[in-house]
Amino acid sequence: MTRRFGRLCRVAAALLTAVACQSAPARAAVVPESAEQGSGVVTWAASADRVGEGAAGQGYRLIVHTSVGGTALRVRVTNAFGDRPLTLDDVDAGLRAKGAALRPGSNRRLTFGGERRVTVPAGGTAWSDPLPGTWPADTDLAVSLHTPDAAGPATGHGLAMQTSYTGRGDHTAEESGANWAETTGSWWYLDAVSVRPPRAGTAAVVALGDSLTDGWHSTPDLDRRWPDYLARRLKASRTHLRGVANEGMSGNQVLADGAGQSALNRLDRDVLSLPGVRTVFLFEGVNDLKAHTGVTAHDLIAGYREIAQRVDAAGKCLVVATVGPFAGWPEWDPAAEAVRREVNRFLRTSGEFGAVIDFDRVLRDPHDARRLLPSVDGGDHLHPNDKGMRALADAVDLGRLDCPR
Repeated sequence: MTRRFGRLCRVAAALLTAVACQSAPARAAVVPESAEQGSGVVTWAASADRVGEGAAGQGYRLIVHTSVGGTALRVRVTNAFGDRPLTLDDVDAGLRAKGAALRPGSNRRLTFGGERRVTVPAGGTAWSDPLPGTWPADTDLAVSLHTPDAAGPATGHGLAMQTSYTGRGDHTAEESGANWAETTGSWWYLDAVSVRPPRAGTAAVVALGDSLTDGWHSTPDLDRRWPDYLARRLKASRTHLRGVANEGMSGNQVLADGAGQSALNRLDRDVLSLPGVRTVFLFEGVNDLKAHTGVTAHDLIAGYREIAQRVDAAGKCLVVATVGPFAGWPEWDPAAEAVRREVNRFLRTSGEFGAVIDFDRVLRDPHDARRLLPSVDGGDHLHPNDKGMRALADAVDLGRLDCPR
């Protein structure tokens, strides 16, 4: 970054052990790569990857949907894939009314280490300070960001299945949507939101997966991914699990980088770093099989086992889902089908995981177990439609999500 900073002054260690940097005319909290984990319970999250190039003077009004409600809202901004520091000079959060417009009186300025500006180093993330007030569950939240001099690779989430808004200039404090005329289908520089729930012991589930979890072929802007349906079930239940974070990534594999970092390589950042997580729900593997890279059942099982070991070491519970059918997809072949069935047999019988949810049984055609049931097929013979997404969520035994370690 070309911005020149004046003298450095240390702020209190409680404020992310950050360094507050004097510049003219404003101060910025410069967050080290070892910034503290967020507090409370994650209410929304999305996997991080490269989403294009940063643009100086660009504003983003990002629409995300909360799962659990509470106080002390915090957001995590990310520069995980940036090659230079990222400065955000204004970040605000409010409740969405319609389109890019916010509910009157709801928009609030966020700070980082007590400062309105924050500079995140290349490869880093930063949590905001807690924002006073109560933030409802199951509600659209608008997080507005402005990047005064962004450039180089931008970090975010490409396949949001949610319309957000952009505009030139700094309009983050405005509740009107008038200056947010352009739309984007991605989330930029934002990868998590947390709150402090009112009930002690409240925790969250993180869904780690690929495009089936990301929501491809569900209806955009209606929150019909299977983790969304699961969040609504949890809200209506008596379980202490209330938060749901969707860490699906289109094209993602368990073992190999390609469409983003592999599940193994992004596990710490996208999952284990999130606050209040009790359970990790792993539904991934079909992309490893259909990529025709020679992945065997032994290879994929080893990947599941490594994830299980790391989740257990972090003090969390791992739930694993069986791999769904995909005959009719162009990359399907009998060899991949044989590996899929061998992997699913292992998952159903090994007893090595906290729980196993049989998504394969939910999705497959009883007349041809290689294929999706036609009524849940989104049209490409791999991704479920809205009905299929709901069926996956309905198949989850909520009692088994809080598995004993």
